[in-house]
Amino acid sequence: MQYAKTPRLRRTQVLALTLLVIAGFVNYLDRSTLAVANSTMSHELSFSPTQMGLLLAVFSWAYAVAQLPIGGLLDRFGARVTLAIGMCVWSIAQAAIGVMTQLSHLLAARVLLGLGEAPQFPAGAKVVSEWFHPKERGVPSGIFNMSSSLGPAISQPILSAFLLAIGWRATFMTMGALGVGVAFVWYLVYRDRRTVALHSDEYRYLAGTEVSPAPTVDPAGIDGRLDAHHAARNATAMPTETPQQVTMADWRGLFKLQVTWGLILGYVGVIYMTTLFLTWLPAYFQRVHGISLANAGWVSSIPFLFGTLGVLSGGAIVDGLARRSRNPWASRRWPIACGLLFAALATVATAYVSGTASAIGMLCVAMFALNVSIAGAWSMVSVAVPSRMVASLASLQNFGGYFGGAFAPLITGMVVQKTGSFTAALVISAVVAIGGALAYLFLTAEPRDQPRESDAAPRPIARPHTQT
Repeated sequence: MQYAKTPRLRRTQVLALTLLVIAGFVNYLDRSTLAVANSTMSHELSFSPTQMGLLLAVFSWAYAVAQLPIGGLLDRFGARVTLAIGMCVWSIAQAAIGVMTQLSHLLAARVLLGLGEAPQFPAGAKVVSEWFHPKERGVPSGIFNMSSSLGPAISQPILSAFLLAIGWRATFMTMGALGVGVAFVWYLVYRDRRTVALHSDEYRYLAGTEVSPAPTVDPAGIDGRLDAHHAARNATAMPTETPQQVTMADWRGLFKLQVTWGLILGYVGVIYMTTLFLTWLPAYFQRVHGISLANAGWVSSIPFLFGTLGVLSGGAIVDGLARRSRNPWASRRWPIACGLLFAALATVATAYVSGTASAIGMLCVAMFALNVSIAGAWSMVSVAVPSRMVASLASLQNFGGYFGGAFAPLITGMVVQKTGSFTAALVISAVVAIGGALAYLFLTAEPRDQPRESDAAPRPIARPHTQT
C-alpha cells in the first residue's frame, strides 16, 4: 500500500510552495524596509526616535488584530483571492510610504501594511492542509515558514544596497511594485482545492486514505491506442468538492476547544523570542560585544540562517514521527515543546557567556531550536481541525503569538534602559518560551472529541461530472 500522489498533485504542491516562499520573502522585505531606512528617514523628515518607534510598532498592532477576522475570510473565500488581495493591499501601502512626508499619513500606511500582510502565514497553513497528505505536512509547513527566518537574514544587505543605490523613497516604491507583481502571479497560477475536479486517487490521498495506485482500465473500443492510465484517470474522476463555508458559529466554536488556547498561548512563547531577536539583536551585539554598526547586521544574520535550517529540520522531524505514529498530535507536540525548551536554555546561556563567538554560537542554537517549534506549530494547526477551518485556527494562533510578541521590544527596551544590560531581558524571553512549551504540552493533548483530519475532507457533490 502507498499514498497515490498523481503528477498533477505534485505540480500543484511545488507551485503553491514556491509562490508561498516568494510571497513570504517579499513580506519580510516590506516589513523590514522601515527598520533599514530608519536613520535616513528620521533625518530627512525630522522625526524623533519616539516617532520612529511608533511607526515601527503600529505595524505589529495592526497585524495582530487583523489575524482575528482573516482566518474566517480565508476559509470562506479561499487562499487564492484572499492572499492576492492582501498582497496588493500591503504592496500599495508600501509604495505609498515612498511619497509621504507627514507622520499621520505614514502611520496610516503602516497600519494598512499590517492589515495587508495578515493573510500570508494563515494562507500557507490553509494551502498545506488542502494539498498535502496529513502525514506529509511537516516539511511543507517548514518550507513556507522558511521566509520568517531566512527573510530577516537576507533583507538587511538587500535593502541596504537598494537604499544606497536609489534612496529610501525609491526603495519603498520598488518593493511595492514587486509585491503587486507577485500577487498577480499568485492569482493566475494558484487554485483552491474546492474549485478543482479531483480524481478518486487524488481525493483519497488528500483525505489521508492509504490506497494502491489507481488500477489500469482497458480502454475497450479504442484499439489500445489511447493511453490506459489516462483512461483510468478519466474513469475515476471525482467531482469538484462542495464549498463548505465557515459560519460565525463555527468560528466561535473554536474558542471552546482546549487545543485552540494551547496554540494561542503556546505561540506567544515562539513569537516573543523571535520578535526580541528580530528587533534587538543588532543593538545587543553593538552594546554588549562592541561590534560596529556596519558589521552588527551581518553578524545578526548568522543566527537567522541557522533558524532556516531549524524550520526545515523541524518539518522533517514532524513528518518522520508522523509516519511512525498513528497519533498526529504526539508527532507535533513533542518537537514543539522540546524546541522551545532548548531555545530557552540556549538564550539563558547567551545572557551569561562572555565571548562574542560563544554568544553567536548560543544564539544559533536558540534560533535553530525555536524554528523547529515554528514548523511543528504550523503543522499542528493543519491537523487540529477540519481542513475548511484551518485558516481560522491558524489566524487565532498568529493573533496570540503576535499580540504577546509585540510586547517583546517594549519590555526589552525598558529592561535595558533600567539595568544597562540585556541579561534580564534574555532571561525573561526564556521564561516566556518555557511557558509556551508548557502550554503545548498540557493544553494541546488530543481530546477525545477532537475532529480528525480524515473527517476534514469536504464531501464531493453527488451530481455527475463530465471530464473535459
